[in-house]
Amino acid sequence: MKSKTLAFYFLAILLAGCVPVVSLHPLFTKENLVFDEKLVGTWVKDVNDPEVTWEFSRLDETAAVGLLEPWRDEITKFYRLAITDEENHKGSFAACLVKLGDRLFLDVFADRFPEGGQDAEKMQFAYNAFFFLPVHTFIRVDSLGEQLTIHVTDDDRFKEMIQAEPTAVRHEIIDDRPVLTASTKELQEFVAKFAGDERLFPNDLTLQRKRP
Repeated sequence: MKSKTLAFYFLAILLAGCVPVVSLHPLFTKENLVFDEKLVGTWVKDVNDPEVTWEFSRLDETAAVGLLEPWRDEITKFYRLAITDEENHKGSFAACLVKLGDRLFLDVFADRFPEGGQDAEKMQFAYNAFFFLPVHTFIRVDSLGEQLTIHVTDDDRFKEMIQAEPTAVRHEIIDDRPVLTASTKELQEFVAKFAGDERLFPNDLTLQRKRP
């Protein structure tokens, strides 16, 4: 198996078992942000065995700190996404819905460090934080109702894509995995153009709304 960092493996476990493509820049601008109340709630893979959960909640103005500070005026359009998998691994992310043309996407990014959040005083290895960059991943949303159907990127399939079309989007290969370096505008154009390409969004996941 190719070498990938632990952080990417952990995100892979949470995001449908694949290693997602990451981007240095977000997919969204304030003009593309949308909020849909239907996304709020807890979603499970199996209502009879709710071990895998994706829980979306609305953020309020008090959440506009750290990486979310620049989006203070738009903060109510962001979600907190808490994910738990079968092994009880957990993740906490900021997320937002992005509308490009007639399609919806999720931009998901970690807005806090593990084990102590953004408070350096609580981190065991506080100086290590200087060497980590925040990155984004994006997810195609196909349906949002009683079911949430999404398609997640996969870096191996994406490498096939850029090998066939190396100028499709700006990127770098770092530690044998692609990292998108395109600007937000370029990224939006790329994602809109290739939204239906299974090399970009090969992995589907359907979740059911958990009822009280």
